[in-house]
Amino acid sequence: MVIEPLVERDWPEVRRIYEEGIATGFSTFETETPPWDVWDRSHMEHPRIVARLMQRDRVAGWAALSPVSDRCVGTTLLARLVEESEEAGVWTLQGGVFPENRNSRSLFERHGFREVGIRERLGRLDGTWRDVLLLERRSRTVAVD
Repeated sequence: MVIEPLVERDWPEVRRIYEEGIATGFSTFETETPPWDVWDRSHMEHPRIVARLMQRDRVAGWAALSPVSDRCVGTTLLARLVEESEEAGVWTLQGGVFPENRNSRSLFERHGFREVGIRERLGRLDGTWRDVLLLERRSRTVAVD
């Protein structure tokens, strides 16, 4: 597996993964994937990364920063996202997961995120109000004046 920048030509594969997350009902409030131009405008230009399986050149996962993001990422992607965010001078990262998504909670904790609190009834999914657990990570390497 290799980690590379996410570029527009990756969008069909990224969209496929996004749709899989939507189908679980545990990853996002979104009910459909946005078109590329909408997604592109709503995410920071850097870092945006994909994990690519070398043998098939297929995207296995992706990560990107937005001002407030609730997307789940894998261990390798989250580690790289943290690294690249610090290189870009980002001091604080926030994540949001559904409280019952134990795998994502554990993943964030392993990468230095702490649970800040519950945002109660943040949005509706399929007609049901859902809470979101807010997680936060402060960089130890980015200087803050």
